[in-house]
Amino acid sequence: MFDIMKPDMDPRTEYMNRIEQRRMGAAGRDRLHHRIGNTRLAVFIAAAVTAWLAFISQMLSPWWLLTLAAGFLALVIWHGRVLLQLQRFKRSIVFFENGISRLDEQWDSIGEQGERFGDPSHPYAQDLDLFGKGSLFQLLCNARTHGGEDKLASWLKASAPLEEIRSRQSAVEELRSRLDLREDLAILGTDVGAGVNPDLLLKWAQGPETFHSVAVRILAVLIALGTVASLIFWGLGGRSLWFFAMILIELIFVFYFRRVIGPVVHSAEHACQDLRLLSLVLARLEKEQFKTDHLRKLRLALDSHCMAPSRSIARLNFLIVLLDSLRNQLFAPFAFILLWEIQISFFIENWRKIHGRAVAGWLEATAEMEAVSSLAAYAFEHPKDPFPELSEQSPCFDGEGIGHPLLPQAKCVRNDVRLTDGDRVLVVSGSNMSGKSTLLRTIGINTVLALAGAPVRAQKLKISPLALGASIRILDSLQGGSSRFYTEITRLKQLVTLAEGPVPLLFLLDELLHGTNSHDRRVGAEAVIKGLVRRGAVGLLTTHDLALVHIVEALAPHAANVHFEDHIENGRIAFDYRLHKGIVRKSNALELMRSIGLEV
Repeated sequence: MFDIMKPDMDPRTEYMNRIEQRRMGAAGRDRLHHRIGNTRLAVFIAAAVTAWLAFISQMLSPWWLLTLAAGFLALVIWHGRVLLQLQRFKRSIVFFENGISRLDEQWDSIGEQGERFGDPSHPYAQDLDLFGKGSLFQLLCNARTHGGEDKLASWLKASAPLEEIRSRQSAVEELRSRLDLREDLAILGTDVGAGVNPDLLLKWAQGPETFHSVAVRILAVLIALGTVASLIFWGLGGRSLWFFAMILIELIFVFYFRRVIGPVVHSAEHACQDLRLLSLVLARLEKEQFKTDHLRKLRLALDSHCMAPSRSIARLNFLIVLLDSLRNQLFAPFAFILLWEIQISFFIENWRKIHGRAVAGWLEATAEMEAVSSLAAYAFEHPKDPFPELSEQSPCFDGEGIGHPLLPQAKCVRNDVRLTDGDRVLVVSGSNMSGKSTLLRTIGINTVLALAGAPVRAQKLKISPLALGASIRILDSLQGGSSRFYTEITRLKQLVTLAEGPVPLLFLLDELLHGTNSHDRRVGAEAVIKGLVRRGAVGLLTTHDLALVHIVEALAPHAANVHFEDHIENGRIAFDYRLHKGIVRKSNALELMRSIGLEV
């Protein structure tokens, strides 16, 4: 089933058309909802009148009540389906309105921010705003399960091999136009955040089998049947002794197996939450047929078991619902008589024995499909952003017209940046607020997108696999008792270790060793950069301290100076944010101080 759209379809036009269609559908279901509600009320009143005429006045046959009851039940079922359709239309409207918000660059108040993936020790996540409010993750993520979020976050935090990146690109390109599929995945289930904890579910599903004795299972069924039979016998006028004897046997049986039953129930309830959502996602994916090898492999992973994954998960979810019924105080006495908890535990353990080993494949396929779908949505909403050209000649970062994807396009100034085996280091000088740090983040975040398999904010980008490392947003740590300088040199040590790995390092260093004196700073910075270059790394170093620009001389011919400029307009400092060759020749620090009223 393919919902292929025209390749030149404008995202905004498509979203607005679908919002209008979904609003019309919602309005129709809302009118039907009120009509069915009024009809139900009329049928109820008619049933009340019929009951009076049948049992009080005896003017009608009581069988008429059966007809009205059947009609009322049919209306209830129909009403429920209409309400579900209404909620689906409303969720679709929200889905496309969120798309419009992203197109209007007002997406920082919607979607999952991914704070749980934040890690101050990661070599670039915090520096490049990968997670948190207004982050790249918030812009990209459309996943409905924790597994999908985890997969997308892992792609952003680590680069993949070249062939894997190419495979993801082809999958993203195919899903770019599959808007119906992406809409369905986004509106399945209820209006809740991501569900299904993959780690808990996987650990539970692949754990050792607890119940393996068929005799114990048969005994539990026989005891429950015996208790029910003794209760019926008592109700028909027999002696109550048999019933209480069976209750005593049940108590002994439950007491003996409580240590086995308790952990089974607790672990199942804890691990198997929100399974309905996973079942719906799997069922939707099972309907699809794909063209690219990447997506076909994921789809085939769902057919590698004796039963469709959606049916298997739905069956497990039903068992968990039955287990939850123990919390109903009215049902609790009957549950005890039936040994309900033990019986359901047997079925859950049997499910785990049959399907447990397949859960890992289902979760992995679902998570990867959701991650690809998130990147595909970004690709659809940014049709002018190209996929990067992947190079086997490493290291390579050759970009034209590179911009920051988290900045409004109207304010985004693009630059050309080229880092290869010949030109390994760019030393970027410039005054305060001129755009040096933004340039580093622009290069870093486009590298993250490129190596995750997504389009990039550039006119053109050629890139090889790179290990990314940054020192941009380095702060002191009161809790850790670390100064800014110590935190920075710890990060530098981390980058040196990365540079010794098999994949060349792309380093992004902002105001290197800012926390020490000028002499030590120059000597230390030159030693660090030389060490990184000697290990095959490429990267950028920003500074407003002109003493550091002479590092280029020590690294010649593998380094160059570039800079940002500023000028005074009507008494205010203005920036063009354009990258120029050479060393900056002026500073704006004093002018900035004067501009806010300081006497300098």
